[in-house]
Amino acid sequence: MTNAEYYLIIAITLFFIFVLVVGIGYYFNHIIVHPKAIPHKRCQELEIELNNIKYKDLKQFDEGLVKRNIKLKSIYGYDLHGVYIPNNHSKKIIILAHGITVSLYCSLKYLNIFLDNGFGVILYDHRNHGLSGGKNTSFGYYEKFDLKSITDWAYKHIGNHITIGVHGESMGAATVLQYLAIDDRVSFAIEDCGYSNLNDLYEHRLKEDYKIKSRLLIKIADIITKTLYGWNFKQASPDQYIQMITTPVLFIHGENDQYVPTNMGKDLFNLKPGIKKLYIAKNAGHAEAYTNNKKEYQKQIESFLESINII
Repeated sequence: MTNAEYYLIIAITLFFIFVLVVGIGYYFNHIIVHPKAIPHKRCQELEIELNNIKYKDLKQFDEGLVKRNIKLKSIYGYDLHGVYIPNNHSKKIIILAHGITVSLYCSLKYLNIFLDNGFGVILYDHRNHGLSGGKNTSFGYYEKFDLKSITDWAYKHIGNHITIGVHGESMGAATVLQYLAIDDRVSFAIEDCGYSNLNDLYEHRLKEDYKIKSRLLIKIADIITKTLYGWNFKQASPDQYIQMITTPVLFIHGENDQYVPTNMGKDLFNLKPGIKKLYIAKNAGHAEAYTNNKKEYQKQIESFLESINII
């Protein structure tokens, strides 16, 4: 074999390795920005099954509650779908932001907590979820502007003298924190099982889901995401914004969360300046803090809201 043939084989081998790595990175990127969303109706059924909802069950929510459908255009041109449930003309409003792959129906479990404490409630579907439009998911980077549009709707249609809070679960929690950094109209926030840093989360999920430990794959997926969709993982990481947030925040995380490690919630709590509170829910995995600790969860929220003179 000549030197030229030898170097050609090396070059071809390196090229195919490069193509393979980039291909895997592209596949990982596709999983991130195009999560397989659970159908809207199935989200209703899951909420009934997981949380034994009776008073606000499927039929009553769809047919019995006084509510107003929300449909507005996002600043990116797609439709946003939501539901507003008034509560005796209350000027206290909570906006509920659901997690990835589900829809607004998976926020129903929190409904009674806020209705019982005199809040009107707005639930809405993130972009690329439920009945909202949008062709991809950005883990809060674009979603934060949709949340701002929902807040704008509340001020326009409910009144300028309202008190608004936001509650987010998982990706919804990360969206809430990113949103707080661009809008100071919110009086309080509840952050439930959100991630702190996307690079760290994806490294953890890559290892847990695929038994792969590779920062290189994450970096390639990051570059592809920025090139194709205009955002990178750092830009959608709440720990990049948390120190700018002056809004009081209640941080909640399950003590056994293996999907978004519990330490991420603790890290966000430690980084945030100003008024804050941390509740680590016992015997709870990801997004199970309420499901496994209903009474304590409500008690923690009510105590937090009392401490900041909201209720």
